[in-house]
Amino acid sequence: MKREFFSIKTLAAIALATGLLASCSSDDTPIDNGQEPGENEDGRWITVAAARMGENPGDGNGGTLIYSVSSKDAKDPTVSIEPFDNGFIVPSNRTARLQSSEDGSTIFNISYAGDTGGNYTKYNVNGGQDFEQTGSEISIAPYVGSAPRWIKLFDGDQTGAAVYVDTENQFDDNDNYLRTEATMGVVTLDLQNSAILEFQESSLSLSEELETQGYYIGRIDMPTLNAAGDKLYIGARMSKVDPETGETDRNGEVLGSKTIVLDYPSLENPTIITSEVGKGNTNGYRSINAFLVNGSVYQANQGDPNGSHILKIGANNQYDDSYVFNLDEALGLEDAYILAWRPTASGKAVVAYRHAGSAEGVAGAQGYFALVDLESRTAQKIDEIPYSEDFYLFQYQGFVVDGDEIYVTEAPVGENGNIYVIDTETGEVTKGAELVNAEGSHFIGLF
Repeated sequence: MKREFFSIKTLAAIALATGLLASCSSDDTPIDNGQEPGENEDGRWITVAAARMGENPGDGNGGTLIYSVSSKDAKDPTVSIEPFDNGFIVPSNRTARLQSSEDGSTIFNISYAGDTGGNYTKYNVNGGQDFEQTGSEISIAPYVGSAPRWIKLFDGDQTGAAVYVDTENQFDDNDNYLRTEATMGVVTLDLQNSAILEFQESSLSLSEELETQGYYIGRIDMPTLNAAGDKLYIGARMSKVDPETGETDRNGEVLGSKTIVLDYPSLENPTIITSEVGKGNTNGYRSINAFLVNGSVYQANQGDPNGSHILKIGANNQYDDSYVFNLDEALGLEDAYILAWRPTASGKAVVAYRHAGSAEGVAGAQGYFALVDLESRTAQKIDEIPYSEDFYLFQYQGFVVDGDEIYVTEAPVGENGNIYVIDTETGEVTKGAELVNAEGSHFIGLF
């Protein structure tokens, strides 16, 4: 059950020994001509991200293309955007893991898999297909492998964090299962100066009772800073083996949702907190899964047998179990599953979700958008957006927040669609620019 790049620990030690913590650049000469990002007199830049089909419709494995327009054009239904024909190809073997600066003027990318896997690059957004690489390229592969799970922390576009977990079953001399050792690695990256800031490995231990039953943390993702800036929260997915056989057990009890809490910026002293409200996973998938709003961190869970919840972690770095927000109850559905979401500073949010009644489309279950209020714990499906059985949101990554407005993409796999803009205070929905699709391909969000 070891990861394919189990030599990460050795590579990281070599990087440390050779001074690569200062800079792990593949080219010591920065790619920077001194120009600032392109100015935009018609609002902030809105970058459309499109995932081309690989072998199967909706798999997104054919590469990622991006194309930027002004927010004014993004709201204009007479504007047509064709990223598959005219877009900039983002370096990545598979679907790129993109992030953007808070003002939309910079795109950050770490290539996922392939020869360039683990390479960090950033680009000035100049409009259209013009994305100008700026700063040095740096590889974080020695620390977290060539297919890293990473996120941009909300600290003014200063820091990125990437994570991994290695697992290994342990047995006694008689081949009796003992426990699964889970080793977590976390690296932080200076996004502005393209340098490694810190790297730490830690052992993730559960209670003896859970470990003897075969439970362990099998996947982690989506680091988020607390309000004080002194703790890093990392979402976790629980896995299990059958202690009798040592084989994967997918039928075990779904445990209370868990989050790893680390000291920041040292990345030391990990502890694990458990929700008494939600069950299932908190690591998300492709999109940021936890956000700081009004001093607390709000986090979605997935795979909850009672439907996805939005959970709350308070200023004491513990789950606030007095906060109960269940999407099934709020929407009147069964098995609601939060695929991706994004709040505004006021606590209004747009949630991408599927549920037990979702149709099975060409790439997977049909998706929907809902408008959510974190304070009142209410949710309402956004009916003004058209929904097709082939509207696939499992790989959705990016929402643009501009004040109280949230921008999203809508297009079934292989079909044209549009940008939609939701005013989260009034609920008004504006149909924007047309998105021109390609066979078997889909849109994975806006940045």
